[in-house]
Amino acid sequence: MSRRACGALLVVGMAWLAGCASVPAERFTLQVDLPANFRFKSAANYSPAAGESCTLPVRRGKRPERKVFSVAYNTAASRVTQDLPLTETVEGCPLVLRSVEFDFYARWGTRDTDIGGDIAAIYIQDRAGGETPGLETLELKGRCQWLFRTLGTQHAIRKILKCNSLDNEGQLQKTRAGGVVLHDQLPGNTLNLVMEVSDEERPYMGNTWIRFPHGWKRCLGKNMDDQYGFCAKDAPPFRSFKMPDGRECNVYPTCTE
Repeated sequence: MSRRACGALLVVGMAWLAGCASVPAERFTLQVDLPANFRFKSAANYSPAAGESCTLPVRRGKRPERKVFSVAYNTAASRVTQDLPLTETVEGCPLVLRSVEFDFYARWGTRDTDIGGDIAAIYIQDRAGGETPGLETLELKGRCQWLFRTLGTQHAIRKILKCNSLDNEGQLQKTRAGGVVLHDQLPGNTLNLVMEVSDEERPYMGNTWIRFPHGWKRCLGKNMDDQYGFCAKDAPPFRSFKMPDGRECNVYPTCTE
């Protein structure tokens, strides 16, 4: 082979390598809309791509195949944006994004302990063929609700946060907030997780409170020491409870009839 031919092949080879090096990794933008007084921690989880036989070593507290992100409380509703790669290479092992997990936390009172939390997750699946709809923004919706209960010998009010997904018509589902998206929908696009919180609270456990026009009354159960306090079938007696501000009340949340 002549020197000119070899030189031409070398130039072509270098150009091809340069072209490969300049190809950007597949990425997408993750947006999370949060209600006021919410925060979250998220973890983007990567695993070996389909057909790969490589494995990742066991680590002690260090997981480069997991990207962790944390957001502080905001007293106003806010939007958090994060840029995420869909593919990674760790120690020579090609990885793909499989899921993004969320730990949501929210404040329901002024004390340090007045905090509730729940989890959510977005799962990324491969498409088994066919064309993917050309969408610039994908949206998943979730709704959180405060569930109230009494706890301890003083029967103090405590709240638990429960977050579920919404369907396309805005109907509450039994599944946790989040959902499933296709890998092919994400490159260069935006995925928006919209979280909202319901204005209506409800009891944490069934058959323990009875609703009246002015609020909820707590059933007594067997006696004041009964921590479960299930309602009797006919004309159940009620008990008082302690509000977060220290008031002794008979109706939640108005305190008095």
